[in-house]
Amino acid sequence: MPSITYSLLDEQMTQDDKVFFKQLGKRVAGLRKELGLTQIQLAEQLGISQQLIAAYEAGARKIPASMLPTLAKLFAVSLEELVGMEKQPAKRGPASILQRQIEQIGQMPRAKQKFITEMLEALIRQQKAS
Repeated sequence: MPSITYSLLDEQMTQDDKVFFKQLGKRVAGLRKELGLTQIQLAEQLGISQQLIAAYEAGARKIPASMLPTLAKLFAVSLEELVGMEKQPAKRGPASILQRQIEQIGQMPRAKQKFITEMLEALIRQQKAS
């Protein structure tokens, strides 16, 4: 049955849509990988299936416009960068990845934030001592 759904969606997409959603899917996959997330982990955060994430990343399904702000916030990028309107840097440095991790931690429950903060403080103290 999924192949019928995909073929129907494929027929409904214009050539411009196909190009746009394939590029958007590649950006989503790249940003997901930069955060070290699997498709399953991203799907869980969005409340959808891993198969749907795979279809979005392949450009086989249209990512709903209502999901774009959630994805942008999750990946800590602007909507413009997410949809490809802003030139992306050729290579992201560690500070960019660190910033995204910090924002991800900020979305976690307080208990997990406290645990991560305590671990970081211990590592920093250990580094200063050596």
